[in-house]
Amino acid sequence: MARGRESKRELPPPLPPEKRTVGQLVAESIRLYGQNFVRALPLGVVVAVINQLTAGVARPLVTGVLLVTAPVFALSYAYAARLMSGEGVPRRSWLVALGAGSLTFLPAAFFFPWFALVSVFWLALIGLAVPAAMIERTSFSDSLRRGVELGRADYVHAVGSLATLVILFFLMRFGLALLLESQADNTVRTAIFLADTVLAPLLFLGSAILYVDQEARLRSRGQQSKE
Repeated sequence: MARGRESKRELPPPLPPEKRTVGQLVAESIRLYGQNFVRALPLGVVVAVINQLTAGVARPLVTGVLLVTAPVFALSYAYAARLMSGEGVPRRSWLVALGAGSLTFLPAAFFFPWFALVSVFWLALIGLAVPAAMIERTSFSDSLRRGVELGRADYVHAVGSLATLVILFFLMRFGLALLLESQADNTVRTAIFLADTVLAPLLFLGSAILYVDQEARLRSRGQQSKE
């Protein structure tokens, strides 16, 4: 009976964004994905198509593909921020997000095939320029400055969150691809394409939620300094 009563107890409320842990950020990403499953799937298709283009090719060619498709990743991140905010975004903000995102993704695209962790460190520092442009309607230069400001608000949290999202994506992708390949008559490429399509949206949505965490941390520090 005691166990039954304990199982009916409500879970403690999640921590506010300024105190949210990496694990809770992942949980919020899954919740947001569940609420926008169909609308978020195009994010997965983008990653799935690009992964198909780079499968089995040399690293220099992978780097070239990622550099060329940097604007696609920028728009995908902007779209994820739009889904998270749930608000309409003017065309100008889309263009700013595209420009700022493309610029910030270029170094990450260059390093990712060789040193993926360097890309994570870089995007944690400046990548939040994209949701800043979409949500705060900042200009191009202000978006870049705001991205660095947000990234530095709690750099350890930003790096840990992005690294966790990337690691979880690759682990789940590997497991789901194996499952699809063993349970159905699919080729390896098809299995990986389906796994990428289903799982990749978490990368973008989680990165968008990271904006909320970092903005709340920065605002909280500003309020504390005034007291």
